[in-house]
Amino acid sequence: MEKALKKSAPIFVLPTLVAFIIGFIIPFGQGLYLSFCKFTTVSNAKWVGIGNYKYAFSDPSFGRSFIFTVMFAVVSIVLINLFAFTLAVLLTQNLKGTNIFRTVFFMPNLIGGIVLGYIWQILINCLLTIIKEPLLALNSKAGYWGLIILMCWQQIGYMMIIYIAGLQNVPDSLIEAASIDGATKWQTLFKIKIPMVMSSITVCVFLTLTNSFKLFDQNLALTGGDPNHSTEMMALNIYQTFYARSGNQWKGYGQAKAVIFCVLVIFISLFQLKATRSKEVQQ
Repeated sequence: MEKALKKSAPIFVLPTLVAFIIGFIIPFGQGLYLSFCKFTTVSNAKWVGIGNYKYAFSDPSFGRSFIFTVMFAVVSIVLINLFAFTLAVLLTQNLKGTNIFRTVFFMPNLIGGIVLGYIWQILINCLLTIIKEPLLALNSKAGYWGLIILMCWQQIGYMMIIYIAGLQNVPDSLIEAASIDGATKWQTLFKIKIPMVMSSITVCVFLTLTNSFKLFDQNLALTGGDPNHSTEMMALNIYQTFYARSGNQWKGYGQAKAVIFCVLVIFISLFQLKATRSKEVQQ
């Protein structure tokens, strides 16, 4: 039986492998080639070497968008995971209506990013009008915190579900042993529960990190990078470079930025996975 399964394994792997090659490997290879070209379409690409990358690294708007993206990612990762884990701990207690609360907190994740962006744009602009502050189009500080609030509101419920699954897998015997030994609830939380759910923390930090760096549609809908590109994240900067300007050189510049962005996200994600996995406890 085992030999038959091993022989048939490639048959089950093949569809996914083909889809991965067609949907990712080939487009990535083509995009990597185009990052060294001037082009308006794939068929008229002209090789120009590393000139696109020189422009990308020297473009001050790309550097500003990187700094803004890092500032956004750090704060959003901390807040999302902190609130999601807190909610998960509360909703794994013997409380009435926990299923209703889980559903309510998860629902924002089902709404599209563009829709969320416009909803929060209206809400935040109304609030800014009431307190007599400049609107989002003229208020970079409000734009930054607006993006943070939007991201938290959308992602906390999803991460909460992952943390709940992790907390429910903590063996009851460990909790009971800690209680018998006289451990307080805080000691049980920090000495037993958190170490035992490090695998869930790894997943949630990875997802929030990649989602924060790749954020595009919410950024486009909420602030559009205004005022004066001060709230423009890296994905939106690449979009504006590639699509918002005419001329074959801008396509190449945008493609070079996209490759840099992809490599950067991969590197940071691998570093985070290595750092958090080293803290995981084998159950």
